[in-house]
Amino acid sequence: MARPLLPDDLWDVIAPLLPPPRPRPKGGRRPIENRAALTGILFVLRSGLPWEMLPAEMGCGCGMSCWRRLRDWQEAGVWGRLHQVLLERLHAAGEIDWSRASLDSASVPAKKRGSATGPNPTDRGKPGTKRHLITDARGTPLSFCLSGANRHDSPMLAPTLDAIPPLSSGRRGRPRRRPSKLHADKAYDARVRRQECRARGIVPRIARKGIESSEKLGRHRWVVERTHAWFNRFRRLPVRYERRADIYEAFTSLAASLITLNQIRRFC
Repeated sequence: MARPLLPDDLWDVIAPLLPPPRPRPKGGRRPIENRAALTGILFVLRSGLPWEMLPAEMGCGCGMSCWRRLRDWQEAGVWGRLHQVLLERLHAAGEIDWSRASLDSASVPAKKRGSATGPNPTDRGKPGTKRHLITDARGTPLSFCLSGANRHDSPMLAPTLDAIPPLSSGRRGRPRRRPSKLHADKAYDARVRRQECRARGIVPRIARKGIESSEKLGRHRWVVERTHAWFNRFRRLPVRYERRADIYEAFTSLAASLITLNQIRRFC
C-alpha cells in the first residue's frame, strides 16, 4: 500500500505554524485548503514534475496556487520553523548526536540561472547552485546554506554553522546549537576556518593538505554525503528549475524537515 504524501504526524506539526488566511473583503473564489495545497507541494517536491502538470484529480488545485502557497509560507518563515520544531523534538529525546558534526557541499545544475547561482567549474562553466550542509553524527541535517556553484566551500563554513537554530530540550538550561567537533575535508583547510570553529567553542577536525589522508577522516564524514543523497531522492532538488532562490530554498528546507521526521520515526 502506497504511503500518503502528507501523513498525519507531519500535518499535526505544521498546521499550528501556518499563518491565518488573508481577509477577503470583496469575496471571490474560495482558496484551496492548506492541507490540499501542502499535498500538492509535496507531490511536486517528490516527483519533480512542473507545477502546471500537477494532476487535477488530486484535488490540490492548480499548480500556481500551490506555488503561491509555497512562496507565502517561505516569506512567513514556516519552513525554517518546521525544521526547527522537528529538530527540537529529536533533541528533547536525546537523539541528536552533538559529539561530532560533518560539513560538506554538493553542486546542482541551475537550468534557469537566477540568484545564488554561478558558473560551475566542475560542469564546464554551466550555471549551478551549491548546497552547504551540516549534519550530526547520525546524518540528521542541522542546517544548510545556498550559494553559487563558483563559490569556494571555505568561506561558507561560518554562515552554515550560524544557521543551526537554537534547540531547546524542554528542560532547564540554555538551548544548544553547537556540536562538540566539526569534521570537514581539505577544501576547508585554512587557519581562519579553524579560528572560526574555536571562536564558537567547536573543535575543528579538518583534513590538512599534504599531511592527512582523506580516508582516515572519511569514516566520520560519510554521513553528510549520505544525507546529500537523501536530499537528492526528492526529484525537485538534484536539478534546480526555480529562478528564484527563495523557492529552491523552501523546497530544500521542506526536504530537510522530511528527513528529520524520518529520523524521529527511526530513533524515537
